[in-house]
Amino acid sequence: MDFSPSEKTLDYRKRLIKFIKEHIEPIEADYHKEIRRVNADGNWREWQVPPMVADLKEKAREQGLWNLFLPDPELGAGLSTLEYAPLAEVMGHSLLAPEIFNCNAPDTGNMEVLYHFGSKAQQEQWLQPLLAGEIRSVFCMTEPDVASSDATNMQTSIVADGDDVVINGRKWWSTGLGHPEAQFAIVMGLTDADAAKHQRHSMVIVPLTTEGVTIERMLPAFGEYDAPYGHGEVRFDNVRVPKENLIAGLGEGFKIAQGRLGPGRIHHCMRALGAAEKALQLFMLRGQERIAFGRPLLQLGGNMERVADMRIAIDQARLLTFFAAWKIDEVGAMKALAEISAIKVAAPNVLQQVVDEAIQLYGGAGMSHDTPLTQLFAVARALRIADGPDAVHRATIAKVELNKYRER
Repeated sequence: MDFSPSEKTLDYRKRLIKFIKEHIEPIEADYHKEIRRVNADGNWREWQVPPMVADLKEKAREQGLWNLFLPDPELGAGLSTLEYAPLAEVMGHSLLAPEIFNCNAPDTGNMEVLYHFGSKAQQEQWLQPLLAGEIRSVFCMTEPDVASSDATNMQTSIVADGDDVVINGRKWWSTGLGHPEAQFAIVMGLTDADAAKHQRHSMVIVPLTTEGVTIERMLPAFGEYDAPYGHGEVRFDNVRVPKENLIAGLGEGFKIAQGRLGPGRIHHCMRALGAAEKALQLFMLRGQERIAFGRPLLQLGGNMERVADMRIAIDQARLLTFFAAWKIDEVGAMKALAEISAIKVAAPNVLQQVVDEAIQLYGGAGMSHDTPLTQLFAVARALRIADGPDAVHRATIAKVELNKYRER
C-alpha cells in the first residue's frame, strides 16, 4: 500500500491552503460574530446566512475548488477516497471552509447517495442543485424514542400505498434542518419488519414543504444551536410522496446506508484531524507567548510532554485513516468495516483530547468565543455520538477480530 499523495492531491492541497489563508481566515471571526448576532436562539425560522458566504463560494467555484469529495471527474474532482483524505484535513482547520468548497455534511453524504443510487430524475431534480450549491439537504435517521445505534430499532415507517409511499414517525438530531436553504430530507425508515435483516429499511426523498412534515424544534448541543445549520427534531404525519421518491427501491435502505457511511467517515475523521492540528497550533502559540512564574507556559507543568503525546496521537490517527481510505478504494466499504469503525473511535477522541489540553492551557479564554476551541470541543464530542457510539464501533472491531480466530 502507498499513502503518498498524488500530483492532483498536492495541487489541490496547495490551492486550498492558499484560499483558506487569503479568503477565509481573515473573515472567519467576523462570520461567527455575525452568526451569533442574527441567529442567537432556536428560532430557526429567522436564521440567516451572512452574505460573505455566497461571495466566498463563488470565488471557490471560479477557482475549481468545488465538490472535491465526489469521485466523478466531471461533476467533482475525480479523486479517490485516499486522494481526497488530505484535502478534508486541510478543510478541517476551519469550521467554515467545508461549506465554502461545497464539501460539508450532510450534503456530501446525500450527494453521494443520489450520485450512486439515485434515478436520473432524482439526480436532475435534487443532485444537480446540490452540486451547484443552490440548495441544501437533511439526512433523517436518528430517532428520539429508541436506541438508534441499532438500526433495527427504527420505528419510523415507510410503507407503499398505491403509487405513493407514506411516512410516519419522528426523527431528531437531523443536521441542517434549520438552514434557510434546506429543501428536502433523505429519510430512512422501516418498510418490512419481517424481511431479512438487511432488507427491512428504505430511504426516500421528502421535500420539507410536503404536507405532514413538521419541524418541531432545533436542539442545542452544549448550549449552541449551530446556526444556520441546526440539529432539529421533525415529525412525519402520514406524509405522502410518490414512489418515484424512493431511492433504489423498497428494502434498499441498509445497502445505501453502508455505501453512504464509508467514504463519509473518512471525510469526518480527516476534518477532525485537521481541527486537531488547529488546536495543537493554538496550544503551541499560547504556550510560547504566555508567561507564568517567569517562564513560558510551554515549559511548565509537563506541557512539553503533552505536545509530544498530541503529536503522536494525531499522526497515528492520520495513518489509520489513510489505511481505511486505501482499503475502501481497494475492496469497498463493506470489506473495510473494522477499519472504518477504528477511525470513528480514534479520530474524534484524538480531537477531543487535543482540544481539551488547549482549553486548559488557555484558561478562561479557552471557554469563551475568543477562540474556536469550545466549538471544536463540541464537534469532537458530538462526533463520538453522531458517527455511532464508541462502544458500537469497538464491538464491530472485536467481532471482526474474533472471526479471524474462529476461522483458524
